[in-house]
Amino acid sequence: MNDKTILITGSTDGIGKQTALELAEMGATVLLHGRNPERADRVLNEIKKATGNDRIEAFIADLSSLKQVRNLAEQVLVKHDRLDVLINNAGVYETGHRISEDGFEMTFAVNHLAPFLLTLLLLDLLKNSAPGRIINVSSQVHASSINFDNLQAEKHFSAYEAYSLSKLCNVLFTYELAERLKGSGITVNCLHPGVIGTKLLKAGWGMGGSPVTEGSRTSVYLATASELSTVTGKYFKDMKPTKSSQISYDAETGKRLWQISEQLTGTVY
Repeated sequence: MNDKTILITGSTDGIGKQTALELAEMGATVLLHGRNPERADRVLNEIKKATGNDRIEAFIADLSSLKQVRNLAEQVLVKHDRLDVLINNAGVYETGHRISEDGFEMTFAVNHLAPFLLTLLLLDLLKNSAPGRIINVSSQVHASSINFDNLQAEKHFSAYEAYSLSKLCNVLFTYELAERLKGSGITVNCLHPGVIGTKLLKAGWGMGGSPVTEGSRTSVYLATASELSTVTGKYFKDMKPTKSSQISYDAETGKRLWQISEQLTGTVY
C-alpha cells in the first residue's frame, strides 16, 4: 500500500480512526478527516507514533455544511495529485430533529448528501489515479422502503427512521454510482461494519458493541484486497458480499434519489 493515497472521512474517532491506523500500518498515505482541529492533530500524532508512518495528514470540515464539504474537496485537490481510495465513513445518529445550515435534516445532510457531494467533487482525481476504489459505510439497519415525501422528515421525524433511511441512501448511491462508473477503473462498494461500540451506537441504541478492531475489518478489506480489484456494486458484511434490502436494487429508486441529491447539492455528475 506504499504507493496508495487514502482519504477516510470521520477518522478521528471510532471505526474511522481504527481504519486509518491499520491502513497507515500498511504504509499508505492516509488523509484523516475530522471536525475538531485539536482532536485531528492528536490522532494524527498518535497514528504517526504508533506506525512510524509520517505520510499522515489531517483535514478539517463539518460535513453538515455543503460549503465545508466543498472546501474539504478543494483542499485535497490542491494538496494531492492522486487519490486511490475514498472511504466515506463519517456518520451521525441524531436523537432530535435538527436542521443543517443549508436547511436539510441533519442525519440526511451528514450521512447522505455529504458523501454524495464529496465523492462527485473528487471523482476526476480518483479517475486520474485509476484503478481506484470508493467505499461507503452503510449499516445492516438500512431501510427496506423509502418515502420521497418524507426524505428529510418533512412530515414526521423519528431518529431511527432518519438514520435507517440515510443508510439505505448509502446503498442506493453505491449501486447507482457503480453503474455509472463501469469501465472507468473505479469500483464502488458499501458495507455493514458490525455492531461496534462507538459513540454512534451509544447515541442510537444506548448500548455497547464489539471493539473497533472488528468494525474496521471490512473497510480495510475493501480498500486493500487484490481479489476485489474489479468487484463493484456490492454490499459487504463480515468481509463477504451479501444481499441488501430489496428496495436498494430498484434502479428507478436509485436514479430518483440521485436526481434529488444533485438538485439539493447543486452538483451534476
